[in-house]
Amino acid sequence: MKKDVNRRNFIKTVATGTLGLGVMSSAHSFNILSKYPVEDKVRVAIMGVNGRGSQHIQAFAKVPNAEISHICDVDSRAVSNGLAVAEKSGVTNKPQGIADFRRALDDKSIDAISIALPDHWHTPMALMALKAGKHVYVEKPGSHNPAEGELLSKATSAYGKIVQMGNQRRSWPRVQEAIAELHSGVIGKAYYARAWYTNNRQSIGYGKTAAVPEWLDFELWQGPAPRAAFKDNLIHYNWHWFWNWGTGEIVNNGVHFLDLARWGLDVDYAKKAYSSGGRYHFKDDWQTPDTQTASFDFAEGKSILWEGRSCNRRGINEMGSGVSFHGENGTLELLDNSYKIYDNANKLLKSADPTSNTVVDQRGAGFDMDIAHFTNFTNAITKGEKQISPYQEIVKSVMLCHLGNISYRTGRALELDQSNGRILNDKAAMKLWSREYEKGWEPKI
Repeated sequence: MKKDVNRRNFIKTVATGTLGLGVMSSAHSFNILSKYPVEDKVRVAIMGVNGRGSQHIQAFAKVPNAEISHICDVDSRAVSNGLAVAEKSGVTNKPQGIADFRRALDDKSIDAISIALPDHWHTPMALMALKAGKHVYVEKPGSHNPAEGELLSKATSAYGKIVQMGNQRRSWPRVQEAIAELHSGVIGKAYYARAWYTNNRQSIGYGKTAAVPEWLDFELWQGPAPRAAFKDNLIHYNWHWFWNWGTGEIVNNGVHFLDLARWGLDVDYAKKAYSSGGRYHFKDDWQTPDTQTASFDFAEGKSILWEGRSCNRRGINEMGSGVSFHGENGTLELLDNSYKIYDNANKLLKSADPTSNTVVDQRGAGFDMDIAHFTNFTNAITKGEKQISPYQEIVKSVMLCHLGNISYRTGRALELDQSNGRILNDKAAMKLWSREYEKGWEPKI
């Protein structure tokens, strides 16, 4: 995976003793080219470096078997900033800065791409990368709609590549410990999970049609999405709240906590979903709900409730975001990288403090804890390490979020096929299962 294939082959030849130097037990026991690491490195091109993408740069800079090869963004300012972040993070190989991601897909020396772009790009770009022979790390949610999730799941199997989603909480030590406690029966049968996310987002106002800034390739930014005029309140974050490009708070941040809820309850596909809410706090261009609840029932006699408040930060149980699990013998409250266990008399039985000093707030996760998630991705590629978040498993959690939005948009409960999560007997709702695409950009396996 290092671009110097001849060097790698030479080391392998030395390791087998065919150069007359004697047979060695391992290539790692003697490095004739001492200035190079013997271990192969995954060459990663990072796609989208505004916001979360800059953290991808910082993370891969600290992953031992990763090398950042390209930094790509349609915003020329972001490319410059990304290169500066890379240098500040200790990257010494001088990544290339590019505007068009297709240049990276054509580069045979690149092993993987890391996607931190708007939601409408996740699946289409991931599919193009898989076709080009690349592994994929993709930020949540990994899809703009349920059909894309199905498509990417099939493609992951078809191309035999590693696809990992950025639901990094699955790699946090206390989260893993808490889920293990649940599965061992610490509160008996856990039958109900409550997940929530709160924030204090401000109004986005009413955007005005404007000229596309000279630093932005807006045509490529829109990519697979049907074309719309550029407005001055869209980029770089407010696209989350427009259906053409984003998926709202339940998919933006709810996916983290609904994933933990589903994992803790040990359930797969729901049998029923219902969601309600609205854009209540401000009157502006924001299309998705700022206040939303969604409930999911499962055949195992379990259920999950999600509550999202984008514009009112008062938390639940003194936690701005989290998950609580309720069972026969008590409750487990999971907050970021810590948890508490109570019995049914409300007595605190155990309190597990965070394993990291990192402060986790509503803007994002704890950076130093995230590195383990990125390292698991590269180790799965180079060492065959078991994935923490294989896409075929995590897509089930993303589907819950998408179903919540479909129920909200249709205004009714959805009956679901428990074998695959698909909507039953509702043609109108199934029209939202997929989307329209700009001609020529339709995602395909």
